[in-house]
Amino acid sequence: MRKNLVIVSVFVYGPAIIPLDQFVDDRLLHGRAYFNREEVQAVVKLRPESFTAAITRLVKKHRLANPRHGFYLILRPEDRMAGAPDPVRWIDPLMKHQGLDYRVSLLRAATFHGSSHQAAMVFQVLVPRQLRDFEIGRHRLRFVYQAPKVFTKLNQPDRLDRMKSDAGFAQVAGVELTLLDCARYFHKASGINGVAQIAKDIGAKAHPRVLAKPAAAYENSSVRRLGYLLERAGHVRQARALELFAKRAKTAVPLDPSVKPLMESLFELRENDTPLPTKDLKWRLVINEPVEIDR
Repeated sequence: MRKNLVIVSVFVYGPAIIPLDQFVDDRLLHGRAYFNREEVQAVVKLRPESFTAAITRLVKKHRLANPRHGFYLILRPEDRMAGAPDPVRWIDPLMKHQGLDYRVSLLRAATFHGSSHQAAMVFQVLVPRQLRDFEIGRHRLRFVYQAPKVFTKLNQPDRLDRMKSDAGFAQVAGVELTLLDCARYFHKASGINGVAQIAKDIGAKAHPRVLAKPAAAYENSSVRRLGYLLERAGHVRQARALELFAKRAKTAVPLDPSVKPLMESLFELRENDTPLPTKDLKWRLVINEPVEIDR
């Protein structure tokens, strides 16, 4: 008696096709409150126009936010009032999505290192490419360009710290780079007086040798301004590490180059019988702006 043969065909499928809402919920369950276009399209099979409509619907319902093209944030109920989570929770995956190295710096980094006087209303990120600033909900992100060669030289792991959040880590300038960045981009760090306060608040945490080495990659005038402000704040060891840069300078520069041109300022001061700016011979600076530091 012949046995009947039963042939069973087994088909192995790829990832299951799921609705967009379920994809979003699954990401949150796994602790990832962000995704990019490629990730979602791999499992949510929709035509381009349908995909765009579905994303737009969730954005209008405040379930998603879209800080950059092709990159989406998933909003928890507690995030919806602010319009987005704190950028520290998603700046790292955003920059990886854009294929860029970065460091959080200036006011947010100063706050991270203990400058309690700085209310970081803006999230500032140094990058080696020109990027457009943007606002998302109540958060303002500002990208500060640094020349690629200089950025690569400075953005080394031993000069960076990590800001921890419930979603992971973000790269932040170490205390030495934070001080140098603030002195270089002082106009984005609440001006000379803002940098003076930062130098007072966190200058003691800077290791003199670690501070001097990356200083060589910055403009000499910026390093001299930082040295002067550190000395004024009483951080003598840190200031001494930068004295060599002042000895190399050939001409004096204004402490605050953002004020009116020096000759115009001198004329107005003479008109008003106001004391003229002094020159700090050690740091080769014209002290054209009084420095005020909270004690």
